[in-house]
Amino acid sequence: MNRRQRAKTVIELEPRRATSTETAQAPAELVETDPLYGVALLKMALELKRRQDGSPEEILRDVLARMRLPEDAFRAWLSQQGGLSQMLGGGEG
Repeated sequence: MNRRQRAKTVIELEPRRATSTETAQAPAELVETDPLYGVALLKMALELKRRQDGSPEEILRDVLARMRLPEDAFRAWLSQQGGLSQMLGGGEG
């Protein structure tokens, strides 16, 4: 073995086990992701930056109405992602 070479050690890892908190937090039903949901979030962020007169909820409703996206399906997807406040950078929500 050359001076610059190191011996290679192979370590076998145990498969990761799910903890009780991970299994409890798993959503019961996954909502199918529409590619336009990300576009709606981007449009909402741009509207929030541009307009200072509306609340995030009002702006979200306006964007979803203009894009003709179902609000209940979008909100279900949004809750899987951590909620509106987390998407807006407000922490937990």
